[in-house]
Amino acid sequence: MAHFLYLSMIPEALVASMLPAHDFGSYLAVGTKKRTRGQSIFIEVAPDFRSDFFPLADVDERCVPHPDGQPKHSVYLGIYRVLEHVPRDVMRSLYLVTPDGRVLELAPAAGPPTVSPGLHLYQEICPVHPRIASALPPGDFVRFITDPSRTIQVPRLCFAQLRLGALADDPEGGEIGDLPYDHVDHLRDCLMQLRAQPDKHTKTVDRIQPQTCPYRAIETGFFIGDQEGLTYYPFPSAEELERDHYDWWRSASV
Repeated sequence: MAHFLYLSMIPEALVASMLPAHDFGSYLAVGTKKRTRGQSIFIEVAPDFRSDFFPLADVDERCVPHPDGQPKHSVYLGIYRVLEHVPRDVMRSLYLVTPDGRVLELAPAAGPPTVSPGLHLYQEICPVHPRIASALPPGDFVRFITDPSRTIQVPRLCFAQLRLGALADDPEGGEIGDLPYDHVDHLRDCLMQLRAQPDKHTKTVDRIQPQTCPYRAIETGFFIGDQEGLTYYPFPSAEELERDHYDWWRSASV
């Protein structure tokens, strides 16, 4: 039986598994006693990926069926500094898993998204996970965060762009609408500070944000980027989700 390689973002890990992607996602969310029930995000990695950083030489011998014939669910190949050591060109679809094990596949886009002007809100996912307000669009944001000349930086970042609605253009007086954020007054204050200081590129909204992503607040989609470029995974519209992925969307909106 063949095995698959998965780059998990929540939590960060490289995992070999005999389970295809949708089954692997359900397993991560609800099929193990090693972790509490919860959200997962992972990317399928090209099966011919090779690296000196990970113990891949014997993965065929380690990722084999159990004595009773059941497929091997997971063989962990790395749990630290994983994202930076998996090249973006071996990354395939990204999968979003709800706490009850529903799985949505997002294919990478051919180019970057069209981004509205104004301020932006990002949920960093891996390897760090604060929530950040920024005046920079996604491509400029990831180049800033991964800039090796900065005192605080990461070599590569997975993050999502979240909706700001009217706050993107009017952080002081814009209507909240259906934005699902706590402490909106603090969010407004962060956005107003960015607007008042044109030379300030980012403002931390929450530095101890739990390692989760509010799927129902996604705007354009998910990104993985570094100094070399950006991989973009578009998120479907609410209409598409209602029509084509109703069960996942209902679970993600709880």
